[in-house]
Amino acid sequence: MIKPRDIESRLKRAEWLMRPETQRILALLDGSSHRTRAVGGIVRDTLLDRPRAAADIDLATELRPEEVSERARRAGLSVYPTGIEHGTVTLKLDSVTAEVTTLREDVETDGRHAVVRFGTDWRQDALRRDFTMNALYAGMNGVLFDPLHGLDDCLSGRVRFIGKPAERIAEDRLRVYRFFRFSASHGNEQLDREGLAACTVAAGTLGRLAAERVGAEMRRMLGLDRVAKTLRAMRDAAVLDLPEVAIDHLHSYERRVRKPQLTARLAIVSAETGIEPLRAMWRLSNDEVKSAESVLAAAGLIGDFALNEAAYRYPGALTDGIDVAATLSNWSEAGKLAVVEQLQRLDVPRFPIGGNDLVGIGMSPGKALGAELQRLERAWIESGFALDRTALLEMARG
Repeated sequence: MIKPRDIESRLKRAEWLMRPETQRILALLDGSSHRTRAVGGIVRDTLLDRPRAAADIDLATELRPEEVSERARRAGLSVYPTGIEHGTVTLKLDSVTAEVTTLREDVETDGRHAVVRFGTDWRQDALRRDFTMNALYAGMNGVLFDPLHGLDDCLSGRVRFIGKPAERIAEDRLRVYRFFRFSASHGNEQLDREGLAACTVAAGTLGRLAAERVGAEMRRMLGLDRVAKTLRAMRDAAVLDLPEVAIDHLHSYERRVRKPQLTARLAIVSAETGIEPLRAMWRLSNDEVKSAESVLAAAGLIGDFALNEAAYRYPGALTDGIDVAATLSNWSEAGKLAVVEQLQRLDVPRFPIGGNDLVGIGMSPGKALGAELQRLERAWIESGFALDRTALLEMARG
């Protein structure tokens, strides 16, 4: 267990907090008198000594949003009213972006949107947050402020709702997905019993959530190192509608690879569901769909040992394609290694002819030419790329 002095040291030496830009923003917002503090994920992960991909900072303040904006503009900072109706203003100073939210409490909610009241009560602000590990604050001097005693949960990896789980979920039903995501990312896939029970009860009420919000949570989950056990719990709780075999494959995939990838996981799931249902359910982008389709197509060719074609058609998807093929076909590690070695020996050249070459020997442009070009391309692939331009044109003449 980390010692209290180590906790204080981690915050006091945190690069993001001691950065001159951060200190200037906090000083501008009366951080020296504790009227503004950092809060949430960046504080939590600093205490856990976990690196963060993004260094954006969330700040909580007693100052109202109009005063935050006025002070920032006078000081020459860029100001963006990104969530002004909820008391949030985004400030930018050089490379530092800070999302500043006035202390508040929910007074009305429908499970998707909340009506808030601004205030100066730090405990009330903490009580409206989702999990105890996220209700941790840090002053500009690196002193921890823990009004709900969430530090122990944070350090022990216990993802626990603040107060009654059902009430927190009723305020924002996306918290069901966040409960599972944080349990995977910060709880070693151990699920708090009371929280899981509340999520199971709420499962039938999640249909009104925007697919974009659900998709954002699912993408983050599918990018974690370990999530298959959590996905199974979500399926058992009727929160997630995925085939059992897809989750079995995801378990197998996690055991096989050092660093699981979002695209490979999408390909594995889509092998059972198809990609279009996932696109609709999670609002996948066109690039995400295209990447998953390429990985799955490459995996299909590799699984059929059509290695030449896989290497030629999907060079950018081979690494994930090998892992997905090994998972779906249940290869041994030795079998996978043999395929990897064969692919590494391949030298894939450029297809040596094109449509103009066929026109040059007398073919007319059109469907017949396209079909002939595809036939020659397949013959070239099946030859191990041995057929040269002369041989291919001779085949076309024949």
